[in-house]
This record gives sequence, C-alpha cells and structure tokens, in this order.
Amino acid sequence: MSVWATAFAAVVAFMGIGLVDPILPSIAQGLKATPSQVSLLFTSYFLVTAVAMLLTGWVSSRIGGKRTLLAGLALVVVFAALAGTSGSVAELVGFRAGWGLGNALFVATALAVIVGAASGGAESAIILYEAALGLGISAGPLAGALLGDWNWRAPFFGTATLMAAGFVLVATLLRATPRPAVRTRLSAPLRALAHGGLSTTAFTALFYNFAFFTILAFTPFILNMSAYGIGAVFFGWGVCVALASVFAAPPLRRRIGSVNVLHLALGLLAVLQAGIALSGHAGIHTGIHAGIIVFTILSGIPIGLNNTVFTESAMEVSDAPRPVASAGYNFVRWMGGALAPYVATKLGEEIGIAVPYAVGAACCLIGMGILRARRHHLRALARVDVAVRETAVVG
Repeated sequence: MSVWATAFAAVVAFMGIGLVDPILPSIAQGLKATPSQVSLLFTSYFLVTAVAMLLTGWVSSRIGGKRTLLAGLALVVVFAALAGTSGSVAELVGFRAGWGLGNALFVATALAVIVGAASGGAESAIILYEAALGLGISAGPLAGALLGDWNWRAPFFGTATLMAAGFVLVATLLRATPRPAVRTRLSAPLRALAHGGLSTTAFTALFYNFAFFTILAFTPFILNMSAYGIGAVFFGWGVCVALASVFAAPPLRRRIGSVNVLHLALGLLAVLQAGIALSGHAGIHTGIHAGIIVFTILSGIPIGLNNTVFTESAMEVSDAPRPVASAGYNFVRWMGGALAPYVATKLGEEIGIAVPYAVGAACCLIGMGILRARRHHLRALARVDVAVRETAVVG
C-alpha cells in the first residue's frame, strides 16, 4: 500500500508536466502573452526543479523520506492553487517556479522510496516509477483539455485538488521511513558527477531532454487545434511513452544492452523530429498537418525507451547511493528541460517552425556522440545488463 500510495502521488505529480500543454494557446490568449513568454512556464518549473535536486538528499537525510514527500506535495498543492489565481504571465511563471521546488522534493524522493519499499527489486520498482511517469504524462494533457475547455485556470485548481488527495494517501498509508545513518552533504550530488559513467549518462540526458521538451513545449502552438485536439494528440503521445517505458524498454535492454537501446532511441527520436520539421515547413498558420500529429505521437516511443533506460543507467552506473546519484543526474538532465521550451519557442517565432525540431534532432545526435566518445565509462552498465539477462533466464 505504501508503494501504491506513493505511485499514485507520482502519477499526479507527472500530470503537472503535460497539464499545461493543451491550454498553452489559451493561456497566451487569456494573459495577452507571446508563445515564448508562455513557454517560461516550463522554463521556471524545470530550472527550479533542477537546482532543487541538489537539496533533496540533504533534506531527506535530515527529516526522512516520508516528511520530504509530504513537504513536496504540500508545496505543489499551494503553488498549483496560486497558479490558478494568476493575473499575469509573470505571476504564473513565478508560481510555476514554486511548483517546481515541490516537484523536486517529491519526485527525487519518490523514486528512492518506491525502490526501498517495493518487494520486486530495483528494476521492477524503476519500471513502476516510469509507468507512473508515463501514465501521468498521458493523463495530464487530457485533464488539461477537459478542464481547460471550461477555463484555463481550472487545470491548476484540479491539480491542487488531486495532489491534496495524494498528500492524504501518503500521510496515512506510507510508513515513516528511517533516516539514513549518514547525513547527505550538500555537495554530494555534484561530487557524484565526478564519476565518468554518471556524468556521461547525465550530460547525454541533458541533450535528450532538450529534444524531448522541444516537442512538449512548442508543438501545441503549431498544431492549430482546439484544447481537446491538442489534449488528444498528447494523450496518444503519452500512451506511447507509457507502453514503451514498461513493455518495450526492459526486454530491449536485456536483448541488446542499455547503451545500444539509448543509441536506438536517440536515433529514432532524431528521425521523428526531422519528420515534424519537414511536415511543418509550410508555416504556423496554414492549417492542421497530419504529419505533425503522427510524428508527435510516435515520438513517445523513443522517449519512453529513453526515460526508463536513462533512469536505470543513472542508478546503476556508479557506486554512489541511489538518492545521491539520482539528484546529480536529475540536476544536469532537467537543465535541458529548462532551456528547451524558451529557446525552441523563440527560434520558432523568430526564424521558422522547422528550426526548433532541427535543433532537437541535432541534440539527439550530439547525445549519441557523447555515448560513443565516452563508452569506456559505461562498462559497468554492460556488467549490469549481463546480470539482468542471466536473472531473466533463470526466472
């Protein structure tokens, strides 16, 4: 019950990522803002999330995992509700920053809590965590479309309500987690990044996340669809993310290895980004393009593969404690999520709507280059892959 309560709250937390997607055009219209100004909703959220990741281990090692989860949930409830009261885009961006702080405290600790409490081992726990991510990302756009059709403020109040329910579940069903015997130092996540394998994984993920959030943050502005239409497209995309995370990533990893899965997924994502760029060359106001819709939905497949394998790799590639490795890895990778929305939207406004996706495809290729150039740092993953494969055969 502890695991499921935490997983439910994780689903709601990840809903917050895609929640605003269908209503981005409505927010821009309602607050008289440009697309690039509205994209700062993602930038402030992920920038604060990234920096706060450095504090999560320090906090949880002093007050315990359960209290850290509850603190993060409480902050999300407060700032999601405040976001619904915003009178300007600047206020909304600021409240999303506070939301990002709560999200960091919750998300980083939730993975460690689920891994510690689940009975099926670390791999099963990570798959459950990624399933929660996929379900939350797919449900977020639907919830945003349904509530946003009534009023663009409604999705924020809806998220606050669901997170309050998650707070109650975690408070009542999750047993108090013991504090670690050794308190985590503030510098521990940055020190962990000195490990060649973890830094390779983290910086590859940074470029991958730039491509990921280019699709998530900029595509709603070029679909030329209603909130329901945008929500439906990103629901299909999120379903692909969830299915690939849970059902495709584990067997592929056992068959061809983690690094090869990452190469495959990054290459496929680059191809799909190029497809979006070519489909949208006619311009932003020329109607609905079937190609953009199809390539956007299909991009969920490599994103789902990457999400699971990157998370597992970050947990296993170094000898750092999992919470510390997770904090260092997430600090670097979420920087890609912070940069991409504003940079991609600005490029789309100033140059052309194909340019952000061309840059996203280039980022995927750079990530593949990093994996190739620093492959000697990833030998630990090969050993883990062999162990996983042998365990599966015995099972």
